[in-house]
Amino acid sequence: MNATVEISGKQYTVSVGDRVKVALQPSAVGDKLSFDKVLFATDGEKYHIGKPIIKGASVETSVLEQGRDRKILIYKKKRRKGYQRKNGHRQDYTLLQIDKIKLSAAKKTNKKKQAEETAKED
Repeated sequence: MNATVEISGKQYTVSVGDRVKVALQPSAVGDKLSFDKVLFATDGEKYHIGKPIIKGASVETSVLEQGRDRKILIYKKKRRKGYQRKNGHRQDYTLLQIDKIKLSAAKKTNKKKQAEETAKED
């Protein structure tokens, strides 16, 4: 089962057992987090597409680590002007493990079809 979930404004395609580095989440190591903005999900044979999200669907995760990513260097230079700037940045992150992907169990039924079926049975 795969799902595309939105976490902190970014979209991640995940499956059960995956480890994902996301932007820093306000939680401690060992906490359980649930994200309900599931945009797309598949269980192998059936596709579930949200408009824009799938109602009742969620992705349950556990926090494995809080840390800082490797340093990225930013270097600016303008030739023949003597202008040089060097800067670095380390992004905070949270490492999540995907525990469970839940889809909504209740299916929508059309009221007109239900009324026709009950009328046929009578």
